[in-house]
Amino acid sequence: MEGEARKRLKHAMEENEQEIIDGTSLEIVEKVETDTNIVGSEEMELNIAHIFEKIEHFTQMVSELLESGKAMFKEMTNEFEERLISIHKEEMEKWQEEIKVLRLLDASNEEASGILHNARYVLQNPHIDS
Repeated sequence: MEGEARKRLKHAMEENEQEIIDGTSLEIVEKVETDTNIVGSEEMELNIAHIFEKIEHFTQMVSELLESGKAMFKEMTNEFEERLISIHKEEMEKWQEEIKVLRLLDASNEEASGILHNARYVLQNPHIDS
C-alpha cells in the first residue's frame, strides 16, 4: 500500500512540475537554461540536492502518514462493525426475552380465562354437579 501512496504523490508532483513547464513558464525556463548552460557552482548543486532530499523526505513522511491513517481507519471500522453487531445481538436477545415473557403471560391469561369461564358456567347452572 505504501508504494501506491508514493506513486500517487510522485504523480501529483510530476503534474505540478508539468504545469510549471507549460505555457509562458516554458519560455522563461528555456531562457534560463540557455543563459545558464554553464554548469552551476558546487554550492548551488549541493543546495539543489538538499532540496531534492527534503522532497524525498517529505514524500516519505506523507506516504507513512497516509498508510498510518488508513490503518487507523481500518481498525476503527472493524471496532465499529464489531460494536454494532454486538448491539444488534443484545437487542435481539432482549426482544426475544420480551416475546417469551409475553407468550408466558398469554398462556397464563388463557388458563385464567378458562377457569373463569368454567366457574361462570357452574354458577349459572347450579343443577350441574361437579
